[in-house]
Amino acid sequence: MANQHGDFIWYELLTNDADSAARFYGAVIGWQNREMEGAENGYRLFATGSTEIAGFMPIPAEAEGMRPGWLGYVGVDNVDEAAADIVQAGGAQHMLPTDIPGVGRFALLADPQGVPFYVIRGASEETSTSFSPNGIGHCNWNELATSDPQAALTFYRARFGWEKGDAMPMGEMGDYQFIDHGGRTIGAVMRAMPEGPPPRWTFYFGVEDIDIAAQAVSGHGGTIHYGPAEVPGGVFIIVANDPQGALFGLVGPRRS
Repeated sequence: MANQHGDFIWYELLTNDADSAARFYGAVIGWQNREMEGAENGYRLFATGSTEIAGFMPIPAEAEGMRPGWLGYVGVDNVDEAAADIVQAGGAQHMLPTDIPGVGRFALLADPQGVPFYVIRGASEETSTSFSPNGIGHCNWNELATSDPQAALTFYRARFGWEKGDAMPMGEMGDYQFIDHGGRTIGAVMRAMPEGPPPRWTFYFGVEDIDIAAQAVSGHGGTIHYGPAEVPGGVFIIVANDPQGALFGLVGPRRS
């Protein structure tokens, strides 16, 4: 794994209709998709051009009650040590460390506020560009909405070396706290809104034109909850659900 410990290196959609998801994200983000060679669980890959960005698969039958959603994979030097440390720090383990030949070793965990994420030690020595702050079709931003931002920041900093960057005041909601890693800003932590979704990670994928993407979301069965709204940097964001209910974000310029 060429990425640093603490980098986001992969994203994954768990859905109850993989074919519909493939059509939706193809229309909205422009992703191509294909089956993952050797996968036995219907695992498929989203790609932009020749670069694979994320995976998607049907929700496993044994995951009773799980709703469609996006999860992120954080690269670590040692999965077993990272998983044990997360549990000791008050997190939870939902899947034991597991090997996938040719892919790597991974585990599904949750932070102390209950937000799930994966840790992984990838088998490839190539650098993942699934997260690329300015890449069209790549994840540009990782946003954690949580019940306790300060506790979450302390937890992730100790596990992955993330640092506080700039912050934007949000009134009674507290700060929108940027998080830095490896010399770049990778996302932010904020307080979850009481009337909003439960604590979760939201991943924002880059698009060429936010208005065209917004039309595609609505025109292909998705629901926009927020935006397009301008954010620092002169770009615009959307927060939406796909047709199966998975929450995701988009970010891009307004060209018209």
